[in-house]
Amino acid sequence: MINFEKTKIILASQSPRRSELMKQAGYEFEVIASTIKESITETKPNLIVEGLSLQKANNVLDMILKSVDLSLMAYEDLSLMVIGADTVVSKNGMIMGKPKDWEEAYNMIDTIQGDKHQVYTGVTIILYDFNTGKKTYRTFSECTDVSLYPMTDSEINHYIATSDCYDKAGGYGIQDEFAVYVKEINGDYNNVVGLPIARLYQEIKKM
Repeated sequence: MINFEKTKIILASQSPRRSELMKQAGYEFEVIASTIKESITETKPNLIVEGLSLQKANNVLDMILKSVDLSLMAYEDLSLMVIGADTVVSKNGMIMGKPKDWEEAYNMIDTIQGDKHQVYTGVTIILYDFNTGKKTYRTFSECTDVSLYPMTDSEINHYIATSDCYDKAGGYGIQDEFAVYVKEINGDYNNVVGLPIARLYQEIKKM
């Protein structure tokens, strides 16, 4: 069982939604964002997000280990837990990340409006033991089906004008103004927000 009094938790993400979910779950943690250039080698959405979450967690762990003197007694009997996550939206084989501009945001939202799509979030947990140098990995992903009401061009453009779309996979945030277009959800709501916090808790328990 993990001794959280001697385990420092690092969230390898700058997402304010993920931080809020971690806080709601009662975790004390520090945010250190990954600086790695993401590399996608898979085509299936679940494998894409799992792979990217692993890349982010590994990158942050490597940054931390390079910045500390592991020979210091201060790290004796301590552990480090790094949590990386990545989210994409998928519809009919099309993978959507964060839109880069207005046109891309419009095309993403127009593609998913009035229909059902899937939201995938991949999570990687790396537990590092300072005593032994051992790394324990656990990677998983969750999928949630989201159905949207039809949206007019005016409604799409109005939402994009809020600028809430640019830092979110698929160009929308289920927890903001876009909520009025969400018809139905099948699966974990928090997974759509960006982190399946209940599944994360269960996976940490297994470690």
